[in-house]
Amino acid sequence: MVTTLAIDCGGGGIKASVLDAAGTMRARPLRVPTPYPLPPALFVKTLLDLAGRLPAADRLTVGMPGMIRHGVVVATPHYVTRSGPRSKVDPALVAEWSGYDARTALAEAFGIPALVLNDAEVHGAGVVAGTGLELVLTLGTGLGSALFDGGVLAPHLELSHAPVRWNTTYDTYVGEPERRRLGDAFWSRRIRQVVDGLRPVFRWDRLYLGGGNSRLIRPEQLTRMGDDVVAVPNTAGIVGGVRAWDLVGDRLDPTA
Repeated sequence: MVTTLAIDCGGGGIKASVLDAAGTMRARPLRVPTPYPLPPALFVKTLLDLAGRLPAADRLTVGMPGMIRHGVVVATPHYVTRSGPRSKVDPALVAEWSGYDARTALAEAFGIPALVLNDAEVHGAGVVAGTGLELVLTLGTGLGSALFDGGVLAPHLELSHAPVRWNTTYDTYVGEPERRRLGDAFWSRRIRQVVDGLRPVFRWDRLYLGGGNSRLIRPEQLTRMGDDVVAVPNTAGIVGGVRAWDLVGDRLDPTA
């Protein structure tokens, strides 16, 4: 039975567990705060240290924030900052992370096949049904997104950096700082407004709202979004580490 070490890397914390082929956790999930500043070498070391406290696994799945193409970091919003999300960007870290082949580096460090995707994509792999057009939005430090067509992952788009209104991106508009400022009731209404605005853009068959803050959406607002919108638990970010290998397609599978 193939086992998977699944690591969900966020702006505020990094979570990991080992799962069997059915997606059942074989160890209690562990979490450590995301260290800052975070150059790639420290990123790899942090993941190795975390994995050292878990059972051995046959393969590795890592979800991390930002634009990841074929396991290579095009851009990552949080890990280039000096002290965490929305702090000052360090040009030296931007240079280190830009073009960083995370998949190769992690495969070599762990000695097992590795798959590195955007964290919302791994989250989506844990919840999609595999039929029709399915959009996944993760609500946490900012906004993550992933799109699946017939169960196959589409190329990643950084929807979070698109403007939702003048000089304001989706990341800022619905991220954790705004939730704290607005309170859950007004923030939930804002989430519904975002869903209503994106509906004619994607024409999804199903929209999944996940991430750590999805549980805070008020039930009355979720109901008003419609039957094609479902809130899902944040554990999908780890559970999806198994299914991701089956849903990414040959273009991203390191073993293909």
